[in-house]
Amino acid sequence: MIDVIKVASYIYKRYEDEMNTEIDEMKLHKLLYLSQRESIIRTGQPMFSERFAAWKYGPVIVKVRDLYKSKTLNIIPTAEELAPFRDSFDFVFKTYAPKDSWTLSILTHGESSWQKAREGYGQDDHCDVLLDLNDIQNDAKRIKMRRFYFDEVLPQLKEN
Repeated sequence: MIDVIKVASYIYKRYEDEMNTEIDEMKLHKLLYLSQRESIIRTGQPMFSERFAAWKYGPVIVKVRDLYKSKTLNIIPTAEELAPFRDSFDFVFKTYAPKDSWTLSILTHGESSWQKAREGYGQDDHCDVLLDLNDIQNDAKRIKMRRFYFDEVLPQLKEN
């Protein structure tokens, strides 16, 4: 695993380098969540141990929020630390970084891990309930199965 501050710093810097602009806070949190989920899909393991809170616009890591606001996300991981997660990051950046923050917020609202953590809360209610890693792992399994179906099974069915 890697420290979540290093992951957030990496996403912050990579986004700035690739998009030529600063990432907004909402997008940073959504890319963090999607990176965590993608790591579970690709490696079977979470990327970091920090847990997300089920805020109304999607998953948030409060510790990262504080550093983002103070402009101190500057602890870049080494190439060796990043190596196990390179494919996950590359996929997340290619697939999700170009999307706007609100689209990513809506996307994360579809995750059962976020929905489960917010059970009993209204749409606009403040919620600090933490997402359960097991629930994120279940979301990852669902996405992995969906990808397998669309990438492997469906093309074979269309051939026959």
